[in-house]
Amino acid sequence: MQKKLTITVDEEVYSGLHKVIGPRKISRFIQDIVRPYVVHSRYESAYAEMANNKNRENEALEWAEITFVEEAVKIELNIH
Repeated sequence: MQKKLTITVDEEVYSGLHKVIGPRKISRFIQDIVRPYVVHSRYESAYAEMANNKNRENEALEWAEITFVEEAVKIELNIH
């Protein structure tokens, strides 16, 4: 659900938003910038829950290590 919000900004900022972002895109631009600062509790708890899943963390670590080694081998083969 969307809510309407009225804010006051300096005239220079207002003009810049219209020129750079575009007149009908300002709300989305501001929302995308502000969201990480005000809506994070569900993400933090989800990440904490995933980090507590030791099996998942071990699988992720194994995948990362294998991927790193595979990429290193590709680079090595391309150099020689």
